Amino acid sequence: MAIGATRAEGGTRAQRLIVGGESGLPFHGFESEIPHPPVVAMDVLDTMRAVPEELLHSIGSVVKEPVEWAKRCETDWGADVVVLKLQSANPEEENRSAEDCEALVKEVIRSISLPLMVYGCGFEEKDAKVLEAVSNTGKGERLFLGLAEEKAFKSIAAASMANGHGIVAFSNLDVNLAKQMNILLLDFGVRPENVIMDPLMAALGMGLEYSYSVIERLRLGALLGDQVLQMPIICDCSCAWAVPDALEENPSRGKPELRGIYWETITAHAAAIAGADIVIMRHPQAAARLRSAFADLGGGA
Repeated sequence: MAIGATRAEGGTRAQRLIVGGESGLPFHGFESEIPHPPVVAMDVLDTMRAVPEELLHSIGSVVKEPVEWAKRCETDWGADVVVLKLQSANPEEENRSAEDCEALVKEVIRSISLPLMVYGCGFEEKDAKVLEAVSNTGKGERLFLGLAEEKAFKSIAAASMANGHGIVAFSNLDVNLAKQMNILLLDFGVRPENVIMDPLMAALGMGLEYSYSVIERLRLGALLGDQVLQMPIICDCSCAWAVPDALEENPSRGKPELRGIYWETITAHAAAIAGADIVIMRHPQAAARLRSAFADLGGGA
């Protein structure tokens, strides 16, 4: 599973990132082959409406400028992938046009050289227009578009297939639904190497244990030979920044900014241990802690 076009293929991504391909349990390099260890993605939001106050205090005003935010992910924070979330397109909030979203994606593509994923706002009709425009402007870059869901996947699938992009297939904490989502995409004509599964990662205190179980079962099913489940898994752990317990004002529990970092790190660590190939982070300190954990689990320094 490759993300991002190489320069030789006509894209402007500086690297070709490959994920998946394990023949054993996560980090069990002592008994199985792990050709491509998990990678750290970082998300970028295109609207301040979705940025909690604690994150603004901790990271700074860069979160007000999505292009600069994406640049920092690459130059300062060591991200392997950038995930641009076009939440401003939400018709019930800012309702930004498909043309404006396309212009932002084009600017991000010009400004960074990392592999790029682009998510819509979650409204089927709007995302159909937005992601079609994104697909066209990203031709040659091998983006991954999301999120494709059981009742809203055809427009995203068509947009991705039109220009050689991949798809992030979302399912809501259900092994059978994740499998069904993959089957629907394959039957639609999407190639298996163009699918990444998002089984929904719940944050610490919000159902982490259940998410862990679902991800682990997906990974075990793949290892036991179920080809429909043998796609890489992505987990979005930025959800930790929406957990009330993490951000509530409580002097006895320390500063919310620091608590949010720990919350996100623990959530992401669990996702990787369960079987995630790509983990989406938001705070640079949490991302750094996760990379350190990966090094320890992989036997590195």
